[in-house]
Amino acid sequence: MGNLLGCVLVKQSDVAIKERFGKFQKVLDPGLQFVPWIIGDYVAGHLTLRLQQLDVQCETKTKDNVFVTVVASIQYRVLVDKASDAFYRLSNPTSQIKAYVFDVIRACVPKLNLDDVFEQKNEIAKSVEEELDKAMTAYGYEILQTLIIDIEPDQQVKRAMNEINAAARMRVAANEKAEAEKIIQIKRAEGEAESKYLSGLGIARQRQAIVDGLRDSVLGFAGNVPGTSAKDVLDMVMMTQYFDTMRDIGAHSKSSSVFIPHGPGAVADVATQIRNGLLQAHQTNA
Repeated sequence: MGNLLGCVLVKQSDVAIKERFGKFQKVLDPGLQFVPWIIGDYVAGHLTLRLQQLDVQCETKTKDNVFVTVVASIQYRVLVDKASDAFYRLSNPTSQIKAYVFDVIRACVPKLNLDDVFEQKNEIAKSVEEELDKAMTAYGYEILQTLIIDIEPDQQVKRAMNEINAAARMRVAANEKAEAEKIIQIKRAEGEAESKYLSGLGIARQRQAIVDGLRDSVLGFAGNVPGTSAKDVLDMVMMTQYFDTMRDIGAHSKSSSVFIPHGPGAVADVATQIRNGLLQAHQTNA
């Protein structure tokens, strides 16, 4: 009924192209429009003013001879004041956009190594957007944004890159583990050195206490028992120590056996050897 009366409804976010006998007349805005068919007016077509998105996959080669598939997402729309250009000057705008995307990506990516392509994807997207905006504005289209949403190298290349990264991480982990073991060994050595130092101090103090005790005992015994000399007292102490040692060895069934001369006369020999050793050391130090 509307067509019979020459009325045409243009939807919101759309524009219509009005022609008269095949020649462009005007752009019809959204709403009810009068198009008198009787004088040769008619609607040649509609254009949407909504934001549109086109994903373009482009296969190319990097500077280090790796084939990659770059996926670019182009967001564009028709310019209202150039709707006639968008309708008449391009028969297939998506093919035109794809052609420009292929041209820019295949000009930029071959100059970069694979790692640089991932790092400079924003620069690549900016180059595509600038070239598209400059070219498509003349055809009545506005390029709002261009994004590089994916860079997909060959599966074997991806596997090799993952193996390289895994090897690098394992190398770092091995270095960290070796460094930790080194620190543990250093701390253990420092602990052992400190322990031996303190043990040596303890042994030295113990021996000093034994010497002081023996000296006091010998002097006291020799002073209280007339006719005895320091040598007699020392022999008696050595004999006492000898029997204490033999008793301790025999008291422990699981102790290691130490075979030494065990006759009473052997004690004098041991005492003589110790005494001579002490005298020689004293003469050497003097």
